[in-house]
Amino acid sequence: MIWLQFALSSAAIVFAATRLARYGDAIALRTGLARMFIGALLLATATSLPEILTSISSFSQGVENLAAGNLFGSNSFNILVLAIADMTSRNTRFLRLVSMRHALSGSGAMLMITLVVFFLIADIDVMIGWLGLDSIIVIAAYAGLIYLLRQSQPVRDEVDEDQDLTGVPTIRRSVIGFIAATAIIAISSPQLVAGASGIAEVTGLGTSFIGASLVAAVTSLPELATTISLVRIGAEDMAVGNLFGSNMFNMFAFGFLDIFYTRGRFLGAVDHSFILVGLLGLLLTGIALVGNVAKLERRLFRLLEIDALLIIVLYVVGMWLAFSRGIAL
Repeated sequence: MIWLQFALSSAAIVFAATRLARYGDAIALRTGLARMFIGALLLATATSLPEILTSISSFSQGVENLAAGNLFGSNSFNILVLAIADMTSRNTRFLRLVSMRHALSGSGAMLMITLVVFFLIADIDVMIGWLGLDSIIVIAAYAGLIYLLRQSQPVRDEVDEDQDLTGVPTIRRSVIGFIAATAIIAISSPQLVAGASGIAEVTGLGTSFIGASLVAAVTSLPELATTISLVRIGAEDMAVGNLFGSNMFNMFAFGFLDIFYTRGRFLGAVDHSFILVGLLGLLLTGIALVGNVAKLERRLFRLLEIDALLIIVLYVVGMWLAFSRGIAL
C-alpha cells in the first residue's frame, strides 16, 4: 500500500509539474512576460511548495532538522537537475544557452545560501516578537533580490505581433490551469512524503541520512519534471530561472518558516552539522553559475559538458561525506 501511495502521488506531481511548465510558458507568451522572470518567481514558488509543506509538517512532529535537511538537500538536488537537463538536451549546449542572463538569479541564490549558513554559525539569539532577527533579515534579503531581479532584467520579452500562437492556451485557461496544477502539487506532496517515509521505515532506513535524502529528492520532483518539460519545449531561460529561483526560495523558507515555529528561533534550532550540506549547495550553485557564463564548448563523450559532470561528481561526493560524517539529515 505504501509503494502504491508513493507511486500515485509521484505520478500526480509529475503530471502537475508538466502542466506548470506548459501553462507557465503560455502565460509568458500571451502576456509578453519574460520567461526567465516567470521561471525565477512564479514557477520557483509553485515547485517549491512541497519543501514548504513538508517543513511545516515536520514542526508538529518535533523534527526541525528534517525541515532543514529537506531545504538544504533540495538546493543541491536542484543543481543536480541542471546536469540531468544537460544530458536530456544532447543537441544543444544547455548550460550555455542562457549565457549571462541568469548571473543575478544565480548569484542571488548563492547570496541567500551564504546568508543562512552565516546565521547558523553566528547563532544570533535576538528575537523581535516571536520571530528571530536572522529570519527577518533573510526574508528582507529575498524581497530585495526579487526587486533587483525585476529592475535589472527584462520583465517583458519583445513580442512579435505576427507570432503564431496557434495551439497556445488562452491567458484565462493558462492561469486556471497553473493554479490547478499548483493545487495538485500541494495536495499530493504530503502523500508523497508520507509514502517515502513509509518506504524508508519498511526498508529499515528510518530517519537516517538516506531516508531524509529521499525526502529532499522527492520534494524536488516538481523541479525535475518541470525543468525537463521546459527544456523539451525550448524554454531554457525559464528552466534555469526556475532552478536558481527555487534555491533562492528554499533559503527564504528558513525565514518564512519561523512564522510557524513557536518554540523560539527556527535557525537557532537547526543543528550546526547541516553547515556542510549548506556549503555543498553553495558550491554546486557556484559551478552552475560559472557554467552559465563560461565560453567552453566541449562535451565529454558527446553527452556531458565538463561543468555538468563536475556537478554530478561533487553531488555524489558531498552526499557521501555527509553520510560518512554521520550528519543526521
